[in-house]
Amino acid sequence: MLSDKGDGKLLKWQKNHDMRAEIECIYGDEFPGMMFMDGLDSAIIGVALVNSNPLVTYSTEKILDNLVDRGMGFDEAREFMMFNILGAYMGEFTPLVIDDLF
Repeated sequence: MLSDKGDGKLLKWQKNHDMRAEIECIYGDEFPGMMFMDGLDSAIIGVALVNSNPLVTYSTEKILDNLVDRGMGFDEAREFMMFNILGAYMGEFTPLVIDDLF
């Protein structure tokens, strides 16, 4: 477990760390069916275990930021996310999206 000793190294490590690669490294061999959302690696916040399956977990706020950065307006991005991301079911390894907008 990493800890921040007040020198900011942990924060710098977190900002520069490729979470998708880390998740693939840790879980990929045992769970080759894990799914990632295309183009949304910057919105990954971790992994949740559901029924003993690790599910890649995304932040609603970060997904919206990503879509807006791609040129969508906020309302368009929200609608896109609601229908195309939150409404998608791709099997037992469908990623989770955590509502962190409140």
